[in-house]
This record gives sequence, structure tokens and C-alpha cells, in this order.
Amino acid sequence: MDPRYPIGDFEMPASVTAARRSQAIDEIASTPTKLRAAVKDLNDAQLDTPYRDGGWTVRQVVHHVADSHMNAYIRLRLALTEDKPTIKPYDESRWANLADAKLPVGVSQTLLECVHARWDAVWRAMKSEEFSRALIHPEHGVRNVDWLLFLYEWHGKHHTAHITELRKQRGW
Repeated sequence: MDPRYPIGDFEMPASVTAARRSQAIDEIASTPTKLRAAVKDLNDAQLDTPYRDGGWTVRQVVHHVADSHMNAYIRLRLALTEDKPTIKPYDESRWANLADAKLPVGVSQTLLECVHARWDAVWRAMKSEEFSRALIHPEHGVRNVDWLLFLYEWHGKHHTAHITELRKQRGW
């Protein structure tokens, strides 16, 4: 197993159905709870341990998920309210080294729970045709809202697995 991709790389589903979308929305909704459970009872030394050689610390991973999902929430709102918006990427590595990425993880856990409460409300209120709305990602080209949905379903599981796999390896 490649420790960078403990659940494998992102793959867009071959076929998208209403049931598969619902499953992805449920998974995204559960991310804050699963991430909180993944770091439960870890001390500062454990939180400051990289999940792999050269990787981010557990603390940075938690803060990154909040950063990323805030951006994704805004990207979804832009895609639903603008005609084919170009979304702004950001330098994740540099964000992970800013001062707020050293705060206690509870700060980002609370932020993630609040963002996800709003994000979930938007996902669940969408009409099926809205999932095909286009957006432009400067690094990935033209994509649609389905792509956002399935990417972030994967993203939450991906980073939670970084932490749970490290805990297994270390016997935490």
C-alpha cells in the first residue's frame, strides 16, 4: 500500500445514479464525526507525528481537511449560482505551514462540523439536473458538480485513513 493513498487514488464512478449520489452525500456528512474519532485521545506528540515520511503531521491533516472542505463548499455554491465559474486553487502545502495549522485540532473539528452542516443542507436540497452544472478548475479543466461530490466523498475518507492507518502502525 502506498501510504500517500491508503484508500487508493480518486476515481470518478463509472456510472452515477441518484442512489450513488445519496451514498456520497451521506459519506461527506459523516466526515467530521469520522475524523474526530480518528484523532480521539491523541496527545500533542502524536498529533505532531507525520502520517508518513515527508508527510504532514496528523494535526496538519485535520486542519487541511477543514481548509479543503471550506473551499469545496464555496466551489459548490459558485457552481450553483454562477455560469461555469472558474474556481481558485490554493497552495495546500503552504496553507499547512501557516500559524493556524498549529492550533489545537478541536478548532478545525468544530469548523468542519459547521461547514458540513451547511454543505449537507445544500447537497440534499439539490435537484438532479444541478449535479451537471459546470465549473472550471484551472488544474483539472471543465468539471461538473458530480465531480465535486465524488471527489470530496473520497477526500474525507482519504485523509481519515491517513490517521487511522498511522494509529494502526503505531499501536495507538
